Amino acid sequence: MTPEARARWTRVGRGAMVVFLVLVAALLVRYARAINWDRVLASLADYRASELLTAAALAATSYLFYCSYDLAARRYTQHGLRTPRVMAVAFVSYVMSLNLGALIGGGGFRLRLYSHAGLTPSRIVRVAAFSIFTNWLGYAVLAGVILLTGVLQIPPDWPIPPWLLRTVGGALVSFAFAYWVACALFHGRHLRLRGRVFHLPTLRMALLQTALACGNWSVIAGIIHVLMDGRIAYAEVLGVLLLSGIAAALVHVPAGIGVLEAVFIAMLDSQMPRFEILAALLAYRAVYYLAPLLLALPMYFSLEAHHRIRGPRVAAPDTPG
Repeated sequence: MTPEARARWTRVGRGAMVVFLVLVAALLVRYARAINWDRVLASLADYRASELLTAAALAATSYLFYCSYDLAARRYTQHGLRTPRVMAVAFVSYVMSLNLGALIGGGGFRLRLYSHAGLTPSRIVRVAAFSIFTNWLGYAVLAGVILLTGVLQIPPDWPIPPWLLRTVGGALVSFAFAYWVACALFHGRHLRLRGRVFHLPTLRMALLQTALACGNWSVIAGIIHVLMDGRIAYAEVLGVLLLSGIAAALVHVPAGIGVLEAVFIAMLDSQMPRFEILAALLAYRAVYYLAPLLLALPMYFSLEAHHRIRGPRVAAPDTPG
């Protein structure tokens, strides 16, 4: 692709992003005006302790899955950090990523904390890339299956034909299958793509990546399902969550603020009152974003203090793998 064509597509992409942001903002204003906020607060006050504890347990499980991404990345990159250190860095990084955005949280915090632990920048990049790819691999499998099976019911006023959804679903599942096949056939080889070198893991590792990420997305949907008191079918909640996940990734809004709410209300408006949907999502944000942040902040400062006391570690040289 020529530089002129690349610049043209960049402008087109930015224009499409602006249009998407305007549409999301319009949806938010429209829904905000139609919501009875007093009833939202009343719904929040009605949550039982058992529901909140169940949601908190599921949130903890989700973060264990997140930490497992980095543990699998440790094996993939063959670094020797101990499990407690990896899990601490991963927990802080994922919490910050969810609350502040992937660049600051998933990138900045992971780079700083892993550097303190002695990893080289190149190895940290590989850990981050492996973990990010793991997360979206599971997304592709679950979203593909949901779109192929027609579980997700698109509102009738949305101009999206069913065949298009099934086509997208088939493409997502095919992508995951192609990755598994490539790992089975080309493990151990270094592949070059647009000037970058990729080292494929074993098929066993690829399947582990898929299982971890599918489990994580499924648990996150379980949190919202519980907070909606099971009134919306779990599979449908999962489908809407996946749809909101890609929407939030496209607009790069930290914590997906507004995007998550807009998608859930637009998709489930006919099945559940808006104020109850919003109350469930606010409770979800408190359990899944704010509460872990209260744990991650002192953990981060503790890691920083430990680094100052012990001093910087010498980075181990990178090895292929």
